[in-house]
Amino acid sequence: MPVNLKRAYEDKSEQDGVRVLVDRLWPRGKSKKDLGIDRWIKQVAPSPDLRKWFDHDPDKFDEFKEKYKDELHNDEDKMEALEELKQIVKEENKEVSLIYGAKDEKYNHAVVLKEILDRQQV
Repeated sequence: MPVNLKRAYEDKSEQDGVRVLVDRLWPRGKSKKDLGIDRWIKQVAPSPDLRKWFDHDPDKFDEFKEKYKDELHNDEDKMEALEELKQIVKEENKEVSLIYGAKDEKYNHAVVLKEILDRQQV
């Protein structure tokens, strides 16, 4: 079963498994109870500068993806956060949902994280 992606504004469900918020900022208008997350790993999110540059522009997604992967592999805090996320996926046998707040479901950092996590050996 692959890692799932889910917007923070969608209802929680039994099929979500472990819910991990992967945004730097808490989703607007959502209480802790409403969001129902099990973990919040904000360090795995893109840097503010990269996030602002990308601005969810589909034309920039390929370049964003490369820059974000570069951050994940060259920033010590992000490397540790990614390893923590990989460990959760391994322990939960991929029954994990990455929770994100972006409106765009196709062009966001959680898509990149899912791709990385789905490729890891479990």
